[in-house]
Amino acid sequence: MSSRILVVDDEPHIVAVLRAYLEREGHEVLTAADGEAALELATGARPDLLVLDVMLPGRSGFEVLRALRAAGSDLPVILLTARDDVIDRVAGLELGADDYVPKPFEPRELVARVGAILRRAARTAAADGAAAARTWRLFDLEVAPEAHVASRTDGPLALTRAEFELLAALAEQPNRVWTREQLGERVFGEAFAAFDRTIDSHVKNLRRKLGSRPDGGPYLQTVRGVGYRAARPDER
Repeated sequence: MSSRILVVDDEPHIVAVLRAYLEREGHEVLTAADGEAALELATGARPDLLVLDVMLPGRSGFEVLRALRAAGSDLPVILLTARDDVIDRVAGLELGADDYVPKPFEPRELVARVGAILRRAARTAAADGAAAARTWRLFDLEVAPEAHVASRTDGPLALTRAEFELLAALAEQPNRVWTREQLGERVFGEAFAAFDRTIDSHVKNLRRKLGSRPDGGPYLQTVRGVGYRAARPDER
């Protein structure tokens, strides 16, 4: 599947290596070396996925990501972060990144993660087309997979792709307890790394955006030692 990938990094050798690997997979590759150019291309060139370094001249990768999400963009974003900087990883996920890859990295791993996110997006689009009339309800929330929108009576929620996929999974099967690994495979596909805390960060973001349900309880329940499920009406 050929897609348009925007690679943003100020280290020319990293850009060259990623371009070579991604073009070998048949993708079109756009590149930028600073935050301003990254934001311009991300909004004007309509890429299918953004590979974004955190440390950039001008606007940082965080600032680019924050601006995209503030503008309502659900463009999938993979952050490139320093290997030992857990704070960067958590901050990126909280801003709405879909995944992260620590530097230095194996190019084949990053390409695999790109492919997994793109395939997941394609499967979601196909499923949406096959289920145009289907909606799921979770208390006062309505989740519409065909429109990729979750809403309340006061309007739609500003969710990233990963946050929507998590909510959709939990709302679709409200009695199921999902492990982190199962949720990770549903959202990110086969490239999900089960040992990291990506899913916890996305759930934290989703809970913050959802707030409390009308009766004061949470929408999502943590099942200690297992994972997550949708809350039930009698649970606070």
